[in-house]
Amino acid sequence: MLRKSYDSPQARRLRSDRSAMERLSEESTIFRFRASGDPTQRYLIEFHGRSLARERGKIVPLDTHQVEVKLGASYPRTMPELRWLSPIYHPNISEIGLVCLGGYNTHWVPSLQLDELCEMLWDMARFHNYDLRSPYNRDAAIWAASQSSFAFPMDPRPLRDLRASKGRTDPEPIPLATPIEPASLAPDEPIILFDAEVSLPPRREQSGPRPEPPPDVIFID
Repeated sequence: MLRKSYDSPQARRLRSDRSAMERLSEESTIFRFRASGDPTQRYLIEFHGRSLARERGKIVPLDTHQVEVKLGASYPRTMPELRWLSPIYHPNISEIGLVCLGGYNTHWVPSLQLDELCEMLWDMARFHNYDLRSPYNRDAAIWAASQSSFAFPMDPRPLRDLRASKGRTDPEPIPLATPIEPASLAPDEPIILFDAEVSLPPRREQSGPRPEPPPDVIFID
């Protein structure tokens, strides 16, 4: 009797990510990857497009970029380990290649697929998505806020550029930090914020006897 092989939830997710990465590669002239492991838990990603690096004190364009992605034993419950291997000058990437994904660093979303993460990384590389408020490279943040030598984004192409060329548009990039706009309020009206982890107090019952309901209305011909 043949036994069915069992795939753990993580193994199924890893295989799903690998399939998504292969589809992404087919839809892009920018993106290439090498993978290791079965199922794959380590990727070497390459982006072929315009970004910036710092060489001998000067900010210069750079057209090839490499990122290492490791999917640990607790992935996708925890964030992948990211390391930018090639030179890059970016507010949210440190000089040793640590990558800041804004709120995702502290509140990782397991449903975020690996190909979507690659789109975020490419949008960071081409300066289509960056956050100056919480930089990993302070010098790059100060420079980006005041520079006028380069027009952002550095590269106009979305990562799935082949799909875009066929008229299929990509969704808006996932921002590193999403501002929350308060609802319109009347003057002097207080703003009350509730923490999702804090339970609200129970509703108090009204003291005293309840008012009698109104009598029925009877229509007489």
